[in-house]
Order: sequence, then C-alpha cells, then structure tokens
Amino acid sequence: MIASWSKAAALFALLLAWTPLHAQRTGTLVKAEIVANPPAGIRAWHIRYLTTDDRAHPIAVTGMVMAPSGRASGLRNVIAWTHGTSGVVETCALSTNPRFFDVTPAVEAVRRGYVVVAPDYPGLGSAMPHPYLVGTATARSVLDAVRAARAIPAAAAGDRFAVWGESQGGHAALWTGQLARDDAPELKLVGVAAAAPPTDLAGNFRQAADPNAKAMLSAYAAYSWSRYYGVPLSIGRKSTPGLITKMAHKCLNLDATPKLMTVLGILTLRRDLKGVDLPGLKPWSAYVAANSTSPVSSVPILIAQTGADPLVAPAVTRQFARKLCTNRVRVRWIDLPGKDHATTAKQSAAATLHWIDGRFAGAQASSDCGHI
Repeated sequence: MIASWSKAAALFALLLAWTPLHAQRTGTLVKAEIVANPPAGIRAWHIRYLTTDDRAHPIAVTGMVMAPSGRASGLRNVIAWTHGTSGVVETCALSTNPRFFDVTPAVEAVRRGYVVVAPDYPGLGSAMPHPYLVGTATARSVLDAVRAARAIPAAAAGDRFAVWGESQGGHAALWTGQLARDDAPELKLVGVAAAAPPTDLAGNFRQAADPNAKAMLSAYAAYSWSRYYGVPLSIGRKSTPGLITKMAHKCLNLDATPKLMTVLGILTLRRDLKGVDLPGLKPWSAYVAANSTSPVSSVPILIAQTGADPLVAPAVTRQFARKLCTNRVRVRWIDLPGKDHATTAKQSAAATLHWIDGRFAGAQASSDCGHI
C-alpha cells in the first residue's frame, strides 16, 4: 500500500509541477512524504498542499498529518491541531522540528483513533511572508490542510472535523470556525477548542502582563505585518526596526531556555517599545481590528485559560467568552491554575479531548455561560 501510494504521489506531484499554480485547486495535496520513526502506534506524513491567502492568491504550504498505524474500518474523524507561536520566518515550521511529536498535545488524539492534521501556516516552511495572527489566511490554510489529508488513502480521513489550537493556534482555531461554513461547505465542523486564544487583539496587546512577552508579541506582529501587508516597519526608535528584524529571525526555543543574546535583545525591545501602542497607531490599528476574532459561532466552543496568563490576559478572553454566550453559543470554559501560557493546551488536553469526543458523538454540548 505504501509503495503504491508513493508512486502515485510522485506521478501526481509531477503533473502538478506542469500546471500553473493559479489553475490548481485549493486543498490539493502536492506531496506526502512518510515520516520515519514516529511515536509507536502512529504513522505520519509531512505534506505540501495548496491554499490561498486572504487576498485569494494561490500558495503552496506545508504541514503534518498523523493517523493510527492500524487498518481503518471506515473513515476516521479528524482533528485539525493549530499550534502556538513558533516564530515568523520560514525556518520556524514545526512540522520539520525534531521535537514536533514531543511538543504537540494533539498526538494523544491519534491514539484515540483520530486523524490529526497539523498545518504549519503560510510562511512557516514555505518561502513567503508569514501572516502572523492574520485570521483569514491562517484559517484557509487549516481548512485546506484538512482537505489535503483526505487525499492520503492510508490516513482514511473523513469529512467530519474539529479544530483545536493554542495561543496563536487558538486564534487560528476560532477563525477557522468563523470561515468553515462558507469556505469549506463540504466539510462538517463539529466544534472549536481554543487554549489561551488571542481574541480582541487590541486588548491582548495592551493588557499582556509580562512586558518581555508583550515586547516580543509586538515585534513579531510588526515584522510580519510589515512584510505581509507591504508597509514600512517604522515604530520605536531609529534602531528599533533593525532590532525587530533581527529578533524576528529567531525561532522560539522549544526548550524554553533562550540564549543570553536573545534575552538581551528582548530587554532592548522592551525599552524601545515602551509607550508604543500598536493598536493606536496607523496602519497597525487597521490590522489589529481586521484580525480580531468575532464572537459568533455555529458550533460549540471550548476555551481553556490559566488564571494569570502573562501574555493572553484572562480578562480579555473571559470577555470574549461572555460575548459568545450573549450570541447564544454554547461555551465550555476551563479555568486552569497558575500563570503559564505555553502549556495551556497540555494542561487541558484530557478535558478538551473528552469534550471533542462528545461533539463527534452528537451529544449536546454543556454550557458554562451561567458562570463565566
């Protein structure tokens, strides 16, 4: 099966190479390479597939697909895992990181029988500006990753899916939920789970409790948006744009032990950006507003949040959840102890997967709207 699939994929990739990108269909699988030595009981493919950005330009992007190693008795349900911030340049793709399986909580979902699709997002693993916290472009890459996974016969991915994300990926998950009905009507979304999601971006930029994290968030956004939207990178002091560019080319250290020069760079950014209110400056204010999430949904939503998150202010997330409730969305709210940000999805994984199981089973989603 694997050998015949590899030959077919190679022939298909050759045919695609002779077809203009604009004439190819979004969600098309361009290449699927079998990943060596995945965790026990799991088979995985590194994929390249087609999607579009928020201006409908066709692009080719990358990601990972994981499935149980056993033979499927039918089509499997799918979870799209949308990862947190790894960086904003091409080399920061998580799908090619040696620690991908260690830092991806959704790996556990594969052991429960799901296909897990993990897009890198445009510009991570692909040569183009990364649309950091740009809702439409990121969400389309998620939906098209689910489509592409369905072209891998051994994965046996069906058309029913949930999306689960953390931090930047929580923002991507919520945007995927917003666009799924119109952009991918052939897919059936059953629920959205978001851990520590940026929602009201103005509130998130202004209320982040950790000044170092706030400075890095501002730098990543300003660098990404300047390249993606084609505007000058002009904030802070005269030397600030150069420092932002330098820091933006550093991927996040997955071991959480940044080097001394990185620490010094962040401290300098913190000094340079003190008093800079990105949501109040043009043209940045327009991007902040356009890429904030909308508190509406046609499916239930789960939100997990630590009580003292240093980057994504709990008060901002809670206010978003209350607006969802006002709009009659069934919201499951998970309060987590402590002030960590990067492990929110890991801490809430068991409860989140139990909630996702219920969405696929067709059970009515519980609602915490009475006490959020």
